[in-house]
Amino acid sequence: MKWVALKGDGKIAFKIKSRLKWVGLVGLVLSTFSILTHFLLARYTDGGVSEYQSSITIFSWRPIFENVDLSNNNPLYQRLWGPVRLLESLHPYANPRENYAAPIHKTSGFIFVRIRGGFHEIRNSICDAVVVSRLLNATLVIPELQSTTSSKGISTQFKSFAYLYNEDQFMAALAKDVKIVKTLPKHLKGARRKKEIPSFKVSNSASPHFYEHHVLPVLSRHSVVELVISEGGGLQAILPPHLEEYQRLRCRVAYHALSFREEVEELATKVLDRLRASGRPFIAYDPGMTREALAYYGCAELFQDVHTELIQHKRSWMIKRGIIKGNLSVDSAKQRRNGLCPLMPEEVGILLRAYGYSWDTIIYVSGGEVFGGQKKLIPLHAMFENVVDRTSLSTSWELNKVYGREANLDDKISRAPPVKEEIKFEAWKTSGPRPRPLPPPPARPKYYNIEGWWGWVAESDREPESTVMELRTNAHKLLWEAVDYRVCVEADVFIPGFDRDGKGKPNFASLVMGHRLYQFAASKTFRLDRKAVGKLLDEIREHLYQANHAWIKSVRRHLKRKLIDGLAKEFTGSKELSFLSFPVPECSCTRQISPEKISNVSSPSSSSKLPAFVGDTRSCPSWMNGYTLAQSKDKESEEELEEDDSTSAGLFFRQSNTNQEAGDGETVNKEDTQMEDNEDLEGGDR
Repeated sequence: MKWVALKGDGKIAFKIKSRLKWVGLVGLVLSTFSILTHFLLARYTDGGVSEYQSSITIFSWRPIFENVDLSNNNPLYQRLWGPVRLLESLHPYANPRENYAAPIHKTSGFIFVRIRGGFHEIRNSICDAVVVSRLLNATLVIPELQSTTSSKGISTQFKSFAYLYNEDQFMAALAKDVKIVKTLPKHLKGARRKKEIPSFKVSNSASPHFYEHHVLPVLSRHSVVELVISEGGGLQAILPPHLEEYQRLRCRVAYHALSFREEVEELATKVLDRLRASGRPFIAYDPGMTREALAYYGCAELFQDVHTELIQHKRSWMIKRGIIKGNLSVDSAKQRRNGLCPLMPEEVGILLRAYGYSWDTIIYVSGGEVFGGQKKLIPLHAMFENVVDRTSLSTSWELNKVYGREANLDDKISRAPPVKEEIKFEAWKTSGPRPRPLPPPPARPKYYNIEGWWGWVAESDREPESTVMELRTNAHKLLWEAVDYRVCVEADVFIPGFDRDGKGKPNFASLVMGHRLYQFAASKTFRLDRKAVGKLLDEIREHLYQANHAWIKSVRRHLKRKLIDGLAKEFTGSKELSFLSFPVPECSCTRQISPEKISNVSSPSSSSKLPAFVGDTRSCPSWMNGYTLAQSKDKESEEELEEDDSTSAGLFFRQSNTNQEAGDGETVNKEDTQMEDNEDLEGGDR
């Protein structure tokens, strides 16, 4: 009987355990269903904001905003985000102006182009390759990008040109300009593999005369030539007046034919949507702080750490190869005073705060990595709460989708075979009486090529060769810069930290400013005079974060003035090196302001008269008159509106009490503020 009772107790216990398992299983199913319901409701409710709210939980950016008046007729909004009035009549128009024949079916031969360099150099070089093909009446083979063909392990789904750009769009957009094919004919492919086709290594200063009298005869004889472009361009930027149509062809290539491939465009659109999901405008900032540029201009002493050694090493390398002429040691402070060094992120943040941008302004930092590390961005993060970049607005799986399917690379440093290590260990176990010392530890591997680790500087004068992973990363950087390019072009405000690359030529930021001038001429683009900015910052160097009203007023006047005067510097300094950095007046036209709009402008300085240095810009054709302009003018006199700006003086950080001004900041004079806003509403032309 006792045994039976125990058996019955076991059955009861088994039943209880079974019920508990079922209860736990049901609870797990209900919890999973609840979580899925929560995500579905978060994604498909509240219209367009739902995507932003559901995705923001995935990303590292947690936006923090303050309730402010963002209406277009607010004077503060006009000063910070409004259009530049003097440039509102300027519009993009790159169509042919005169008799422009379609390409002849029978061409003089094939031009095969190999392009070396970074993103901005590739873009310039492609435009020049198209112009040269048109000039020589040749068939252009889709250019080969060395940055992708030399990279191992990248996706085989996208090859060379197609890794970055849309080939079909490129060919279709230029069908009336140049005959383009994807590959060479079979008999010429074999000749190219055997290196039997003539090749020219062209410079960015090559003239049309060089192509017509040196390249064309060879092309006519051999039916194919190879052009190697490694200097960021293959044709001089300024062409003779009778070749003005070729300048417009450059614009059609850069701004209409060169469209990024679908995956890149999709990611760039997502990043832009996430930036604008809050309904607020944003600033795009390109630091321009690359190792090559810092070495070229001798700005090593601005860092005072291992990065100084890295810059000096690169400068020594440039001197040996004749890229630069001069001494290895350069007075970086003098270079900075002369405006030849990039503005640090801290300095850019101070300028933006002084201009009036509040602590909750969204700032998008372009570029994959700021030279000097993330510590250089710490002051900018301290002044602005919403500093973001590509990594904080996208996920790893979205980036992997852009990269495509890539091979797994075994890039580890070679070590001794494990068998030898095992033999040594066995010998140690059987050698000599105990106790005996432990065997020496294996030598620590030196991971010199890991990003951010520069240990080789202290031990060797020779920089290690690029690893397979670094070559793949260089190809990835092209995609990152493509996303940054679209964001910077479409930003409400753009500010560059530097506008030159490691060869002394216009860089990524110059390319962005040229595109904005073409597409959105009236959008705010700060073309800073670094020499003048350096003098302003030196005035408060001892108390950098506590500025009085007089200094802030001088900064605002300088930034407003450079919205227009900076174009003159670009016209004289950058256009002769890169046409795409200043594509006006060749690729633009002017539209007259309607009488109704003129009556709404109270000041004559707000008219559509363009600055003299823009050149002779033709009037837009009549078919463009139907397009309306996104201009924020109000019927009432804007000079009569006043601004309430609580950030005009004091500390450049977020204040815990908005009713108090920190330090010895002076109160803003209402008349001065009104005068400053009126200047900006008139186009910043004073």
